[in-house]
Amino acid sequence: MNKELKIFSGNANLALAQEICAYLGQNLGEATVSSFSDGEIRVKIEENVRGADVFVVQSCCHPVNDSLMELLIIIDALKRSSANRITAVIPYFGYARQDRKDQPRVPITAKLVADLITTAGANRVLTMDLHAGQIQGFFNVPVDHLYAMPVLLEYIQKRKVDDLVLVSPDAGGVERARAFAKRVQATLAIIDKRREGPNQAQVMNIIGDVKGKSVLLLDDMIDTAGTIVQGAQACADQGAREVWAACTHAVLSGPALERLQNSCVTHVVTTNTIPLRGKERVCPKLHQLSVAPLLGEAIRRIHEDESVSSLFA
Repeated sequence: MNKELKIFSGNANLALAQEICAYLGQNLGEATVSSFSDGEIRVKIEENVRGADVFVVQSCCHPVNDSLMELLIIIDALKRSSANRITAVIPYFGYARQDRKDQPRVPITAKLVADLITTAGANRVLTMDLHAGQIQGFFNVPVDHLYAMPVLLEYIQKRKVDDLVLVSPDAGGVERARAFAKRVQATLAIIDKRREGPNQAQVMNIIGDVKGKSVLLLDDMIDTAGTIVQGAQACADQGAREVWAACTHAVLSGPALERLQNSCVTHVVTTNTIPLRGKERVCPKLHQLSVAPLLGEAIRRIHEDESVSSLFA
């Protein structure tokens, strides 16, 4: 017999958690997630969770370390409150770019974060569009990896863009762009770039034809927007009619918003795995789609022991 379903959230993306609850017809679990005067995070679960099937919704977004600590402490509190099963729902998994030793004497922080989440007491993980798929193997518990492609795909198809070309901003995103291009029956192009340092990218050349066509630059995240803006300019220089950008995670740190506003990108489509803040909310180029129904359906299927992979069949 299925245990009672309960959903809790930290402060990182409370709006998304509430949307998920609305989709499932649930009330958001009562919990106090605050800080002491010295900055230490304080958590108290305000309702009985003994024997419950609990899901904790928390993106590891700005402020990243506070969001991660909130997630770990909430999981620990639920474990010590005798929850039957705890699933960490992490729409945006932070530290995912540090997934390998690409230089001497550097950590594999994505593995460290996976270990922390497991040690805190998570029995399984539900996440979306990991920066590197192999991060699933860093966990010693089951991981359900969702893709925002159906949400982005539906939006693009409704726009009925003529002569669309899917462009991958780097070699690592080719598989993602190819799968998207196949669904919308578009052609594919690739940007060959050389990264000069952290958060810096130099575009080298474009492999494929973009002249006179509508370009959609597709990536898993937009952080400082350097890659997207340089890629968009390279496409424009090659004669692209218009340039769009789409991503799952709108990190938008540092000069990202200013770069996008001053770029030749006309439209940036993203999802609400990370909430928009401040000026981002009123930026006319940004259009945010909700992944709450997708996450909510995955949560329902996990709770009822149904297939999650069939969501993408």
